[in-house]
Amino acid sequence: MKTYMVVERFHDGCYEQVYERFSQQGRLLPDGLHYLDSWSNREHNLCFQLMQTADPGLLAQWFAHWQDLVDFEFYPVDQPTSPTIPPSSKSSSL
Repeated sequence: MKTYMVVERFHDGCYEQVYERFSQQGRLLPDGLHYLDSWSNREHNLCFQLMQTADPGLLAQWFAHWQDLVDFEFYPVDQPTSPTIPPSSKSSSL
C-alpha cells in the first residue's frame, strides 16, 4: 500500500459546511482508501490528511464527494525503512 499526503483547501466560507457534512456522513471514503491522520491549520482553510491505498484512483472517487466545498492536491509519501537523522552541522569543542 502507498501513503499519500492530501492537502484540502476549503472554498471561502465553507469550513463549517465541510465539518457539518463530515459529522452527518463521515469521510465518505470508498472501500480500499484508508484514513491515517489529519491536521488543520489555525485559519481553518487548510487540512492535511495522510491516506493509504493500493489504488490511487480511489482518491479521485473520494474527492468527488467533496469537490463542491474543497479543492484537493495529493502527493505520494515515501516512507524510509529506518529513521534517518541528518548529521549535525555544529561542531562541539571542549
